[in-house]
Amino acid sequence: MKRVLVAGAGGFIGGHLVSNLIKKKYKVICADIKPIKKWFQVFKKTKKYSLDLKNYSNCLKITKNIDYVFNLACNMGGMGFIENNKADCMTSVLINTNLLRASKKRNIKKYLFSSSACVYNADKQNHLNNPALKEEDAYPAQPEDGYGWEKLFSERMCRHFQEDYSLPVRIIRFHNVYGPYGTYDGGREKAPAAICRKIVEAKLNNKHIIEVWGDGKQTRSFMYIDDCIEGILKIFFSKFSDPINLGSSEKVSINQMIKIIEKIALIKVKKKYLLNKPKGVRGRSSDNKLIKKIINWEPSIKLKVGLKKTFNWIYSEKLRNPNSKKFIN
Repeated sequence: MKRVLVAGAGGFIGGHLVSNLIKKKYKVICADIKPIKKWFQVFKKTKKYSLDLKNYSNCLKITKNIDYVFNLACNMGGMGFIENNKADCMTSVLINTNLLRASKKRNIKKYLFSSSACVYNADKQNHLNNPALKEEDAYPAQPEDGYGWEKLFSERMCRHFQEDYSLPVRIIRFHNVYGPYGTYDGGREKAPAAICRKIVEAKLNNKHIIEVWGDGKQTRSFMYIDDCIEGILKIFFSKFSDPINLGSSEKVSINQMIKIIEKIALIKVKKKYLLNKPKGVRGRSSDNKLIKKIINWEPSIKLKVGLKKTFNWIYSEKLRNPNSKKFIN
């Protein structure tokens, strides 16, 4: 039985990955900086640690007798968070640095780093209808300030640990992952969860108006969590070690996404556009040519299908506890 460490197991993607690995009969060790009672998903069949992985001694502790490391741990959130917390986002480089050092010492068999589409050159994302981003578009480097620079630097560190120390690495660039059992309130939520929550509240309060950051015309692609987990494992067990996109190729504007959620909620809302709020790049989507070539697969769950599941989960959460705040502290 392989022993797998999931760093960031108390988070959104981490919780879903742990669930999947348990079903596949792996021995899973979970670590997260949050107190265990604040993890999004907690599983009895795992060993759990609440500790700070920026500390090298903690990384050494949890990598003992481990076969595989999935590093999903970082300080992050939606655009509102990462634009206003650049220093905090940058300190996540210590997590990857010390996990890599510990993995080298412990002779880890394979190491996965969760990167982000925020590494891509901003000049290639200035227009609504930009071409989908290819992996080589990360250079010349001009990533998202703070968070994007940390991810790009950490990608290169992973590459050099493979080159210099023969530590097999996998580097995945996530494009906007969403779904149930994640952040939907409190300041760190991303667009799909934020808009689902706003429309849930509009429906429950019978006040059919929501705030939208920006003009709603900015474009993105959004990947449902089930596709994300399947893609992580397919890439992890492939032989490909360079950075690779993991995201949907179904590009939509924020306004188009709102229309989809309106149909799910069976209401119409008035949109109040907040043009002074953080809104990120103008247009971004995932080019999936490489992932289709390498593993003959790409995310396939349609946005309207994933949003319905996400909306229904947030709706049930709000009914159960109207004052709940599901966000990472």
